[in-house]
Amino acid sequence: MAISGGQVFTVISNPVILCTAALTTVVFYSLVSRSSRSKLPPGPKRLPIIGNAHQIPQKSGWLVFSDWSKKYGDIIHIDALGQPIIVINSAKVAQDLLDNRSTIYSDRPVLQMASLCGYARSFTLIPYGEEWRKQRRILAQEFTLSNCTQYHNLQNEGARTLVQKIIENPEQALAQVKLQLGIIIVRSTYGYEIKSVDDPILTKPLTALENFAKAAAPGNFLVDFIPWLKHIPPYFPGTGFLQTAKEWKQVLDDSAYEPFRFSKDNLHNGKASMPNLCGNYLLAEASTWSKEDEERLMWAGVTIMGGALDTTTSVYMSFLLAMILNPDVQKKAQAEIDDVLGTGRLPSVSDRADLPYLRSIIVETLRWAPPLPLGIPHASTQDDEYNGLFIPKGSLILANIWHMLHDSSTYQNPMDFSPDRYNGNDIEMKKVKDVVFGFGRRVCPGMHFAQSTLFAAVATTLATCVILPGLDEDGKEIIPKVAFTHDTISFPQKFKLRLLPRSDKASLL
Repeated sequence: MAISGGQVFTVISNPVILCTAALTTVVFYSLVSRSSRSKLPPGPKRLPIIGNAHQIPQKSGWLVFSDWSKKYGDIIHIDALGQPIIVINSAKVAQDLLDNRSTIYSDRPVLQMASLCGYARSFTLIPYGEEWRKQRRILAQEFTLSNCTQYHNLQNEGARTLVQKIIENPEQALAQVKLQLGIIIVRSTYGYEIKSVDDPILTKPLTALENFAKAAAPGNFLVDFIPWLKHIPPYFPGTGFLQTAKEWKQVLDDSAYEPFRFSKDNLHNGKASMPNLCGNYLLAEASTWSKEDEERLMWAGVTIMGGALDTTTSVYMSFLLAMILNPDVQKKAQAEIDDVLGTGRLPSVSDRADLPYLRSIIVETLRWAPPLPLGIPHASTQDDEYNGLFIPKGSLILANIWHMLHDSSTYQNPMDFSPDRYNGNDIEMKKVKDVVFGFGRRVCPGMHFAQSTLFAAVATTLATCVILPGLDEDGKEIIPKVAFTHDTISFPQKFKLRLLPRSDKASLL
């Protein structure tokens, strides 16, 4: 029976699935020599047949794996119905394997439910190979550090609108952040101007993102562990996941085709704002590109929309939470802005080099509340050995980014929000970004665009506003708790806030 609520251990009650799991486990371990099995990384004790399936965390896996690291160390092995999972809890180990041995560890596991929904066509999940290289070339060339300057004005203008909208309607802060950041991302990807919060060009990708988080979450669907279930006729009991996949695929297809079609159809009539990713390529390559090239560009566009919107929203909301809880940090950043820029103009992305404390705040937000605490899984394409430990071919590799950035041996008082820990040193800040934006050949190709978008939003907010807790019915401040959602992309749990202009002059700016 398909798992809809994330209860992997319910397989124990199904004898057919138990038999299949047993066969899968026997086959796997028959292919791995006894000597190799003895060298597998340590991990929790496995049960016959199901292995550790009953122990796979259904929420906040990064916290569970972090706790397990105290007993099992930096590399943990888990057996999920015969599927080997390797959890990496150390930045050094992740860099040794995922960076330095990237030819082995740059693949993605086949996430069956996500693939049934069509997500394997996007750059994020596409297997490592020639198609992946072609999509990456599109993204890497468009979003180099120097090329991103073409979007700075858009990011600056969008940040100012964002702050204004939150001031006007703080109760809808999260919705406004998604809308205003969505405007920046959609316009820079397709040249499309989002009309409202209900615009399907925005709402469909947001729904597709929510569906992806469910489809890709470990343990949500049994087909991820027993792939042949996808071949069962849809009228059989327990195959509701097939209808779900069909519906989610349609949402994803609409999210891909509709904005791309707008960009292509309005390339020459002025309706599509330039520059934008799709327009730039269509203009430059129109005479030589095939339908396959256009399809590739379309899915590259989906990757930017999908990869940037929720993660950037998560980081910005975490920044607001951190500022409420750390008013001294807020005041220090505002003092730096005033000293460097004065009060006669707003900061822009081009001021980034002159504002080291502001850069430190953004990096500390990434460390304190990484938006992808477990990253996106990698997969090993051949057997490997690391420090005497055996890593089987086909292992699903999870980099516990949250633990790496909260390791007390690296970061003193890691649960504290403290931008001063970097002392304005960009080398130290880079160590955080090297973890947050991924590893090896799977590093985020849009990281420069994401960082400039974040800088514009954070700098504009601090330059113009005081960030305060929201108020209850009696006018008393509600101090928010440090609590985050359990999803693949983790957000701060809902909290109330207020943005008040620092002065009449700031309000006019």
